[in-house]
Amino acid sequence: MKRVGRRGLLQAGFGAALAAGVAGQARADVPTHRWDGYDFGPGPRVTDRLNQGPFGIEQDDGWYTVAAASPSKKPVRNFGCGLVGYTWEEKGPSLAARRGAETLEQHVERMASLPFVSVLYIRCDWRDVQRRSGRLDLHPVFGLTLDAARRRGLRVAFRIQLSNEAFQPERLAMPDFVAAKVPSVSIGRTARAQFDYREPMYHHPEFMKAFRDLTELLAAEFDGNPAMEFMDLMQYGFWGEGHTSNLPSPFPDYLTAERTCMEMTRLQLEAFRRCQLAVNTQPDISRTGNREVIDMAVRAGCWLRSDSILFDEPEQIEALSNRPAWLATIMEDGYFRQYQVDGNYLPVDEAGVNRLELSMLHTLDLGANYWGLWTESANLRRYNERYPEGFAALEERMGYRLRPSWIWQRKRLGAREFIVAVANDGVASAPGVIRLTLRDPEGSFRLEGSLDAGHPHGGRLRQASLLVPREVTARKLHLTAELESKGGVRHPVRWACAQPLAGDGAFVIPVKDEADADWRKNV
Repeated sequence: MKRVGRRGLLQAGFGAALAAGVAGQARADVPTHRWDGYDFGPGPRVTDRLNQGPFGIEQDDGWYTVAAASPSKKPVRNFGCGLVGYTWEEKGPSLAARRGAETLEQHVERMASLPFVSVLYIRCDWRDVQRRSGRLDLHPVFGLTLDAARRRGLRVAFRIQLSNEAFQPERLAMPDFVAAKVPSVSIGRTARAQFDYREPMYHHPEFMKAFRDLTELLAAEFDGNPAMEFMDLMQYGFWGEGHTSNLPSPFPDYLTAERTCMEMTRLQLEAFRRCQLAVNTQPDISRTGNREVIDMAVRAGCWLRSDSILFDEPEQIEALSNRPAWLATIMEDGYFRQYQVDGNYLPVDEAGVNRLELSMLHTLDLGANYWGLWTESANLRRYNERYPEGFAALEERMGYRLRPSWIWQRKRLGAREFIVAVANDGVASAPGVIRLTLRDPEGSFRLEGSLDAGHPHGGRLRQASLLVPREVTARKLHLTAELESKGGVRHPVRWACAQPLAGDGAFVIPVKDEADADWRKNV
């Protein structure tokens, strides 16, 4: 999905203040700024906040380390991270499917069957989801992708492109019923193009009317769907990424462009209350108000996405690597996306590292959560067979990987207190709010609460206290975790520890009794 002058990046957050009104959170004339330490607002609201210390020794009436877990190197699938396999991109499905060498069903199934894929992704044109006003006409790839995800325990993400240069000049991305009412504007041609590209007049009243209809229809279809991982914001420009390469924008002036793009963003933020949204972090090379759009999106809780990491300029790298802790980042490589291993297609540097693996490893430098894999499943399989280290490194380190590193039990306030130090062996912070639940195996006792948003950060620990009443006599307790995301949606979190877990995925904590001979006393 890479073209001349294409860039991508920025970030977005995960606020829970959306109900207060997105428009009121927007800031005009957002200056260029560093992202570390910048005030993007408080982030997600935390309910049932657990005591997270400090836990001083003067508080103890006797303590014991009852359990400890070490990191696992095995892949762990959780909401908020993973390798993303594309079932559709701006030119359609795989090259084999486009040529008739495989059916669309076979293409989707082969992508879903790759053992390293966690999320299936669709990037299609507006005309692929709507042919008439007031209803959706989803391309069959949606049903096939959702079905494959359900059967294989995967999740789904998508973007609807309002503009796409791939099929020009024959047709635009917007459906015919919209194109009949909305003029398109010539914006010139790139060095390699043989024709002038055309963009819709986004600020036209009929375009905005149709866009509102599309947004509301998509939200009605997907906002409450539990299979949804995220949806990319539908932004102006090529591939819906907020730019028109090195060509001018179709807007008559900057203020019209900024006002239109902000309104398009606001409509989506207000329509999608539960499905996680992601904003492309494209710098404002086309002068359309991207900085204001990104600021609005971050404050409303959007994740960030970008591509071609080795070609992203310092502005984007600084932003992505210093984003608010509770936000995820989605990355891909748009230049060497075919994963061809034959011939001299894939350059190798002096250290013997190929170009794609170099990109993957730099994704870890950013603390990213996702890595995109293009539509060519056969190439992906062959690549992984020849260069297995890249995907293995991402599966072991990318995103967040939580485990109960230490668990202490102590006597306090006439109760048993369990202090859990949750470790994060991944490179990214938890993209939302982590909730811990402590219960007995029989279900007669249950205690839960939340860590602060984004904690534990990548490579760090976060301690939390869970007080168990004396009358609870269970000799074993089960500890589980959930990630609370946008709209209060909760997703179970699988512990990434080497120690065995209970059948329900819980970490089992042995409970010490004061009569136990090895109960340790303070001195």
